[in-house]
This record gives sequence, structure tokens and C-alpha cells, in this order.
Amino acid sequence: MRIILVDSVHPLLAERLSAAGHEVIAGHHLADAELAKELGPVEGIVVRSRRLSADLMRHARSLQFVARVGSGLENVDRTYCRTKDIVVLNSPEGNRDGVGELCVAQTLALLKHLPRANRQVHEGLWLREENRGTDLCGMTVGIIGYGHMGSAFAEKLSGFGVRILAHDKYRSDFGTDRVEESTLDQLLALSRIISLHLPLSEDTRHYADAEFFNKLGQRAWFLNTSRGPITDTKALLDALDRGTIIGAALDVLEYERADLDGLDPAIDPTTQRRLYAHDRVLLTPHIAGVTHEGKLKMAAVLADKILAAFP
Repeated sequence: MRIILVDSVHPLLAERLSAAGHEVIAGHHLADAELAKELGPVEGIVVRSRRLSADLMRHARSLQFVARVGSGLENVDRTYCRTKDIVVLNSPEGNRDGVGELCVAQTLALLKHLPRANRQVHEGLWLREENRGTDLCGMTVGIIGYGHMGSAFAEKLSGFGVRILAHDKYRSDFGTDRVEESTLDQLLALSRIISLHLPLSEDTRHYADAEFFNKLGQRAWFLNTSRGPITDTKALLDALDRGTIIGAALDVLEYERADLDGLDPAIDPTTQRRLYAHDRVLLTPHIAGVTHEGKLKMAAVLADKILAAFP
């Protein structure tokens, strides 16, 4: 099988596919126009963050699968793939630990005022009482979306003495002795920490909007490590200014470029400036799943899936 890698990925993936007898081609350096010329005989495409549109994939007349190194699939035209019976694979199992761990780090950073305290000490200030924190132990944590990432966060929380509520519109009967399956309204009413773990779709765009924040039963902290447009940033900032949200940690922004490798300053610049100036928002550049171990594991998981489907 002829397989092209259209993004830079861990070399283990190409090694595993080549060892199994597949022809692996490097195409990450090609612009779309050049790539289109190479796709004719290609039967498999491996992608990370590059956009695979129907127009581009049509050039691959023998295409049998698209495999994404990562979890989200919004950069792949899955409607086209369904109409052409093209198998679509991804590898969320590979970086779930990294995402779960960053969610714990975000939670503790917010509760203990770590970014502010660090900045103050660097400025020569030693403010102990002003940085009195809040214990995670005894809190109720609400996880929205209970797939690989949401369940990883729940696992990492197991030693903190918290109550975990989880809501998933598309799953049921996933509750355990440590995780309570919940309605969305119950989760919003009871949770002090709310973490989003949803795929991006038309149904989830601005899922956390003004109505969402108005349903909170008490003041809470808010996390998003899934996709930026799932949060209505203006609504979040309004909730922060009202005090409904105590603090927020965003690893993803709705201002990210389509390739996820930068920000687009032209998207709602007024709200962007407001976000970057807010002192109760912890921002990181989409790094939850970006770990050395995750990069290797995602390649290994995807190789396993490709070789299982196309030995």
C-alpha cells in the first residue's frame, strides 16, 4: 500500500509501516498544489494538523484511509470520507495521559494562585495572605465529555478526594465507583470545577455560552483543553467579570489558525485583547497533549490501527 505522510510525525510511524511492507512517502514539505499531484496512486494519508478538504482528497483516486496523529478530526472532511467509504482513524489513546495531567496542573494552578504568586515573587513581593489558596480535596469536579480525555482527567483526580460528576450526550452507563454519570443541569448546579472535553462540531461550537454560564449553581473554576471554539470567549469573560467564574484555564483558543500552530489576530481582535489582559485567565498554547511520551504513543497507536485494518 502506498501511504503519504502530509505532516511531520514521529519517525516510529513510518518505520512500522515500512517494516510491514507498505511504501511510505514524505509529503509534509509539499504545498497543497504540489501535494495534489502526488496523491493519484496514494491509498493512505497520514495527517496531523493539515487540512484535508474534499477537493484535495479527490486527487487520491485510490484512497482507502485517512489516519490522524491526534484526537480531533475537524481538519478532515469526514463527510467526503463517508461518501467514498474511506476509513478514518485517529489516536486519542496516545496523548490522553498528557491531557489529563495538564488538567490537574491547571486546576491546582488556579486554586493555589500559582501564576500570580510566581509573578509577584519575581517582582520582589512576598504576599502570603493575599495568595491564600483553596483545597481541591472535598470539591465536586464536573467533566463534560467522557471519552479518552475526560476519563483521563477523572483517573488523574482519583487521589485528590474529590467527587466527580461526568456528562456525555453520546454515552451512557459509564459510571463507576469513582465517577457519577450526571445530567448537564445537575453538573452545572453542583460543580466547583468544570472541564470541557468535547470534539468540535456544529453542535458543540460555543457550547459554553452565556446560557451555559448562567446555569451555574455556584461560583466555579473553568477549564478547556478540547477545542477553542467550544467556548464563547466573550461569554466566559463576562462571567469572569461578574464573578460567576472565579478563574479559567484555557489551553485552546477560538482564535487559533486552522492548522492549530498559531493565532489569527483578525478574529474578533477586541475580545482577544480583553482575554490577554485578564489576570484571572491562565493561557497555554495548545500543549495539553504535546509531550515527548505522547508523540511516541500516538505514532505507535496509529501504526497499530493502520496495520490492523490494512495488514
